[in-house]
Amino acid sequence: VQLQASGGGLVQAGGSLRLSCVASGGTFSNSVMGWFRQAPGKGREFVAHIRWAVGQMSCADSVKGRFTISRVNARNTVYLQMNNLEPEDTAVYFCAAATRYSSDEMSYTRTAQYDYWGQGTQVTVSS
Repeated sequence: VQLQASGGGLVQAGGSLRLSCVASGGTFSNSVMGWFRQAPGKGREFVAHIRWAVGQMSCADSVKGRFTISRVNARNTVYLQMNNLEPEDTAVYFCAAATRYSSDEMSYTRTAQYDYWGQGTQVTVSS
């Protein structure tokens, strides 16, 4: 299984970026796909996740109303649309796939639930 993240870059505060994550080498129809981020000196933080099969999604409170997660099944691709970016959004963004089912929805906000990780893409927001 491979997850290839792209789309990061340098943007001014208030700007937008769209991250992409292409999944390959496996079957993801029953997976939950997540985006996490890690700022310098901090732990990896949940951003958003989406259930591949039904499109049900959830976002962290810190990005709600600004970030949107979506997927295109035919392309095996998950997107993170990030609008109204703030300097505090500066981090390396990682996509991840959770293939093990959990009845605890909150588990999908934790890194331990995810089996596969992409390489990360840097997002830098200048003030």
